[in-house]
Amino acid sequence: MTRAITLHDVSKSYTRGARVVDRLSLAIAPGEFLVLLGPSGCGKSTVLRMIAGLEEIDEGSLFLDGEYANELPPSERDMAMVFQNFALYPSMTSRDNIGFPLRIEAPGDDPSPKVDATARMLGIEEILDRFPAQLSGGERQRVAMGRAIARRPSAFLMDEPLSNLDAKLRNHVRAEISQLTRQLGVTTVYVTHDQSEAMSLGDRVAVLRGGVLQQVGTPRAVYSLPENVFVAAFIGTPRINLLRGLVRAPLDGAMTVSLGKQFLRLPEPLSLDHQLLRVQQGREVIVGLRSEAVRIAKPSAARPGEVPLTGLVEHLEFQGHEVLVHFNTGSRPAVVPELEAPRQASDRQGVRRRRREGGTVLERLRERAGALRAGADRESGDRTGAVATLDGPGRPDPASAEPRVAGDLIVRTTPDIRLRHGMQVPLLVDLAHLFVFDQHGRRICPRPDRLPDLEE
Repeated sequence: MTRAITLHDVSKSYTRGARVVDRLSLAIAPGEFLVLLGPSGCGKSTVLRMIAGLEEIDEGSLFLDGEYANELPPSERDMAMVFQNFALYPSMTSRDNIGFPLRIEAPGDDPSPKVDATARMLGIEEILDRFPAQLSGGERQRVAMGRAIARRPSAFLMDEPLSNLDAKLRNHVRAEISQLTRQLGVTTVYVTHDQSEAMSLGDRVAVLRGGVLQQVGTPRAVYSLPENVFVAAFIGTPRINLLRGLVRAPLDGAMTVSLGKQFLRLPEPLSLDHQLLRVQQGREVIVGLRSEAVRIAKPSAARPGEVPLTGLVEHLEFQGHEVLVHFNTGSRPAVVPELEAPRQASDRQGVRRRRREGGTVLERLRERAGALRAGADRESGDRTGAVATLDGPGRPDPASAEPRVAGDLIVRTTPDIRLRHGMQVPLLVDLAHLFVFDQHGRRICPRPDRLPDLEE
């Protein structure tokens, strides 16, 4: 038996009233494998614990198979959890660890048949009589999974189960998890901060940031049509190229997106997506280009929809089957602020505002001095073309900018192309794979499902 899990406007707060999870709504179908993805501290493990009943829900509702389950104790939810740290009893053998929940549920029954069947499924028959201290990390994780599988629960809840394994073993166990969950057909909610795991395992991926759901969809949809700049930057290897741009749409000329020293000329007649960029005339936007959206080729080799660009080779990353080339195009990189931070910029601004309103005179003077220094840095950054970040509504904040990395554009290419540091190389940008985000970080090209109001 498997079950449907529905969260409706669920919120959770801890100390000082800060919401760890903020009005989260999700509907997980029976038998679905849903991955909760996000940076550390974004609330994904808290969501998992609320589903399991290990955390109380402050606001909102949890439904299991359509029935209200906020007050249902964990023992009656028929779910099994797989933890990050394995959570095996050190004084028990693998056989006893797997059979322990079976003995609790049915004290008079012999758990051996179910334990043996589970061990065969996981290929761990030869380690059933060993203690956890005698097992490798991968073997411990298989035992932990066996303990969950043996119960035949209605849902699996997995909290970063592979984070303590080395890279090679992680890939192997990941494939085993995918095969097992599909074989068993059990609803699975899987928490991870590794986007590679999320993309390879999930039927759908739910991206969280600061306790707020950013987007939910299939791995392909989340990658190819990110709702905002955070999702675009968080998903994809290498990370998407984000550049500051300025839309220029003269009435008597071609529309272009200026990238600093160079520009992208939008081909005519304009597509519907590109026509919608006219409302951004004169505004700064964020241009997103995946590494596969740019190729090394001369302008004469351009295909329909490709426009030329020039880059200076600054760094080469040899990956064996491919090479990642870091180019300097004279563009200004845009950085998503504190991508790995749990709280959003707007929350920090609110804290600063409350401190200004209720703090001491000395604290207010310090705040004002810091603001003046930040303003001076901002003017200096604009003059020098420093790396910009999007803080809150998307304003440049060089004071909190990340250190500049080699180049501003990463392009994926084949290892047979010979390049060297300092070489000037012609590039072609495929505008069919162009992302444009507004100053608030929302995607405006390709056009979103809901068109924003002109006043937004």
